[in-house]
Amino acid sequence: MRFSRDNFRRFTPAQIIVFYYFLAIAFSFLLLNLPGVYNEGVHVSFIDSLFTAVSAVSVTGLTPISIGGTYTVFGLCMVMLVLQIGGIGIMSIGTFFWLLLKKRIGLRERQLIMVDSNQYSLAGVVQLIKQIVWLIFLIELIGGIILTLYIMPLYDTFSEALLNGMFMAVSATTNAGFDITDASLLPYFNDYFIQTITMILIVLGAIGFPVLVEVKSYFSKKVPHFRFSLFTKITTATFGILLAGGALMIFVLESFHSFKGMPWHERLFTSLFHSVSARSAGLTTYDITNFSDATDIVISILMFIGASPSSVGGGIRTTTFAIAILFLINFAKGKDVVHIFQRRITLIDIFRSYAVILLAGFMVIVSMLILLITEKGIPVVPLLFEITSAFGTCGMSLGITADLSVPGKVIIMALMFIGRVGLISFLFTLGGKVHKTSIRYPKERVIIG
Repeated sequence: MRFSRDNFRRFTPAQIIVFYYFLAIAFSFLLLNLPGVYNEGVHVSFIDSLFTAVSAVSVTGLTPISIGGTYTVFGLCMVMLVLQIGGIGIMSIGTFFWLLLKKRIGLRERQLIMVDSNQYSLAGVVQLIKQIVWLIFLIELIGGIILTLYIMPLYDTFSEALLNGMFMAVSATTNAGFDITDASLLPYFNDYFIQTITMILIVLGAIGFPVLVEVKSYFSKKVPHFRFSLFTKITTATFGILLAGGALMIFVLESFHSFKGMPWHERLFTSLFHSVSARSAGLTTYDITNFSDATDIVISILMFIGASPSSVGGGIRTTTFAIAILFLINFAKGKDVVHIFQRRITLIDIFRSYAVILLAGFMVIVSMLILLITEKGIPVVPLLFEITSAFGTCGMSLGITADLSVPGKVIIMALMFIGRVGLISFLFTLGGKVHKTSIRYPKERVIIG
């Protein structure tokens, strides 16, 4: 046992976090195969069950099976439990229950929490986790109650309405994209109340947990002269710009295609909802197979960018995209530093942003090449859409998930997993421990461009 512990401690926090997510997938696989989970007469293959477990832990929503037609009420409760583990984060959930048992959180555990929640400091991480978990549970509860009361007339019993309402709230808040109607939110295409509540829940889950905590602190008035952090300012601004820009692009492109003949309000809500959902939620109110290839590519770009860091979503993340764009703008102006909101972006954050973008782009290209070989007969655009949806842990699909071969499903599972743990953690997992060197070689310029 001592030998095992000593060896375990040699791993970096990032490597341990990745290992814990592998354990979470194994645990979820077992939960989704417990007796009484499947409806009578339903059989799910090993690869499809594993695929669903990975999708649930990564809160993606891609699945080759029918969730509503496969799982019993008990099974759907197990799915919601897995969505909580994947959405809030394995260390956050673990820490929360550890605190409920009044256990001491040691230095090693705090380091793991810091890595899993993308924090740069150990100070206050446990308190942050407590606030995050309570906030997410509260948001889900309020959203679930509102949705349950609203849809109650559509069901014969209150328990049916409660199951559907709570599942919708959990799926939207965790940005999981799972649904038990087998039609996502298409039955609510003209129900703007359901769409609005769902969009609010998606945004609250995807905008970043630290943003929610800071907004709570701002309105509580407990901190005098409260100032929002640079992270919150960049995240909120980028999130809003991408949301509005994505909606505008979808609105314009589809006005000449599938939106012809639609009233303006249907075009507006359809465009807005799918721009919000492309953050990482994956829910749809419209048959997206009717979208043009141009719109599919726009949505693929939005899914590739994904949600904010320290949120339920994946992708390269909004701050990564923002810093890369800000650097390009400043570089074009001849500036050697990046300033935003009266603050200077550190050079290491610029390096990290471009490292994430390059690795993500490389992964998408390699995945595309492999799927073009293994998935013959499927066009390029649906494959690109599926790949970016998996990496961005979004869950939107043009209907090809169930048709993928076993190697294709393995590639998609790998992308979902990497998208959930984060590319920074994935890079550090491959790189191992940081080794600083005291050697400094002379500088020499290299011709670029």
